[in-house]
Amino acid sequence: MYQDEAGAGLSDDAAFVVLRPQTAGRFVFASPHSGTVYPSGMGADPSLEDASLRSAEDALVDRLIAPGVDLGATVVLARIGRAWVDLNRDPADLDPLLIEGVADGAVSARTAAGYGVIPRLTGDGRALYDRRLTLDEAGTRIAATHTPYHSALAERMQAARAQYGEAVLVDWHSMPARATQGSGGTRGPDVVLGDRHGSSCSAALTRRLRRAFESLGWRVALNQPYAGGWTTQIWGRPSEGLHAIQIELNRALYFDEAARSPGPGWSRTEKGVARVIADLLDGT
Repeated sequence: MYQDEAGAGLSDDAAFVVLRPQTAGRFVFASPHSGTVYPSGMGADPSLEDASLRSAEDALVDRLIAPGVDLGATVVLARIGRAWVDLNRDPADLDPLLIEGVADGAVSARTAAGYGVIPRLTGDGRALYDRRLTLDEAGTRIAATHTPYHSALAERMQAARAQYGEAVLVDWHSMPARATQGSGGTRGPDVVLGDRHGSSCSAALTRRLRRAFESLGWRVALNQPYAGGWTTQIWGRPSEGLHAIQIELNRALYFDEAARSPGPGWSRTEKGVARVIADLLDGT
């Protein structure tokens, strides 16, 4: 049993939803990229196809992790799409090529590639806009979407640490099959665990998750090519009782990217993720 709690958002669309268990434990699950709502004022290039606009979404990850709430995890789910604001980026990571008034200078590699806190490109590499955004427009987006989402995470993490002495954030994502393919098109790992090279959580947590996924027969990689994003970085402070780990699921496991619908592996993946969650939360 759980309660839904809508987060602050834009017009009538909540930026996020919090699923709160009757008795919350020390785990907080988050899915920052599974949102599918795009505010009408976005002003994306009108020639852009919907499939491209949505190509960076972590499709259906929210559905895969929602069962965690029944086992005591608080679950924070984004509702606004990633192309509007990327919730797993530093809010100061603004792209001077997209946003007027941003001073030229050194930017992160991701922003230079077109994927700052307000992305310039779609997940499949197309331009999101046929215009530049104003600095005020960017600030309004961040204040209405990014800030309340991270305030919600902070509230839950701090409450868990206050009650249990530690809090654990599991940041759930998905990756396109092409992202991990080897030479000759060979399939890459099914799961990538990112603990920022051992710095963002206890080694025991990483080992436990690796064993749980491998027990399903899934191939697991560690920190390559995803070591954990901004959320994992800011919450991964084990010395302060705050642990964070990022999980990337290969969409080839469960999703038909062309049809943008559950693929033939959906049922197996849904059951597999549920088993991993049950193992992780057992006794917590």
